[in-house]
Amino acid sequence: MSALRILACSYLVSASVFVMAAALVSHPQMGRDLARAGVAAAARLHALFDTPSPVVRLTLVPEQPADARTWARATIPIAPRDVAPTDDRLAEPEFSASVTLMILPDLAPEPPARLAPPAPRLAKPRLPRPAMPEFDVAIAPSVAPSVAPAIPAPPPLPGERLTRGAGRAADAARRLSAGLTPEMLRHFELFLYVSKAARGPLAQRMYVFDKQGGDLRLLHDWAASTGREQSEVNARGRASFTTTPSGYYQLDPRRMYRRYQSWSWDQPMPHAMFFNWERRGLQTGLAIHAASGDWQGRLGSRASAGCVQLAPENARTLYDLVRGQYRGQTPRFAYNGKTRTMSNQGAFQRDAKGRLAMADGYKVLIFIEDYGGSDRVAALY
Repeated sequence: MSALRILACSYLVSASVFVMAAALVSHPQMGRDLARAGVAAAARLHALFDTPSPVVRLTLVPEQPADARTWARATIPIAPRDVAPTDDRLAEPEFSASVTLMILPDLAPEPPARLAPPAPRLAKPRLPRPAMPEFDVAIAPSVAPSVAPAIPAPPPLPGERLTRGAGRAADAARRLSAGLTPEMLRHFELFLYVSKAARGPLAQRMYVFDKQGGDLRLLHDWAASTGREQSEVNARGRASFTTTPSGYYQLDPRRMYRRYQSWSWDQPMPHAMFFNWERRGLQTGLAIHAASGDWQGRLGSRASAGCVQLAPENARTLYDLVRGQYRGQTPRFAYNGKTRTMSNQGAFQRDAKGRLAMADGYKVLIFIEDYGGSDRVAALY
């Protein structure tokens, strides 16, 4: 009985397939409609049993790469299972399926405390850093170190005998010491006294003293030339007054040259050391330098355009001496903002608490005055 049922079912299925095939052959449009309906039904079944993967957009700051110098951006696809959610937004489907990656500039890790570098210091003005020069100091025979004692500050006793060289040096030392303040003595180590006088035993000479305790010791006594003190027209056709102003000056560490050519007067200025003196908003061209050519024969008289000129060998000796031994912190002269002029009368800059304003330079103080010498020293000549 069961075998007859199976045979009957098979017959019915075969007949149904045959009839359906005949109908599809006779009506092709019906087959296409059935195919579209089947695809739609399959899509509905897929929607019911298969949930699409959500997508996310995540902004990260990864470990900084070693060579990054600028910010870079890269878009990288990422799946939710690759990121451990840290807030609810990562599971929301409206975020795009990408992540924005920001690469920051590289920063070196901080060293351990025991290896940490010292705290940074303020940068100082750029200054020349010459090596210690090799030179022979030219000493006048009358003031050789072996016989030149420290020059006393008080004047000699009445009737005391003065030698030619020692008399001039003693007089120059007294003049220099009379104007030096305790702050000048404390912060400067080398002192240059220059007489710009037209006549007298000290006239047109430079005296170089160093500090020995509380005394001034003479190192050099040289012939010099200062300004002609008259109105002239320079090599550029401009009116100029060729003067060497009296007062106190420092050297400008940024303007020191072994070889230099004057623009205004078109003359060489070997071993030039310019003054750090601003006048009416401009740095002046006053300097100490070597006389050249025919100007060497005029040393000992008012012959320059305003600079202090020395014999070439003496200018070289002073240049090497200053640069080799006297660099350091020095007080700055006061500055008048209204006239834009730096003081040459010995007044220093101070802060609100009265402390001196210090700067890197050379511990050399120059004093220039129009003084030719005392009558007593002049009587020796």
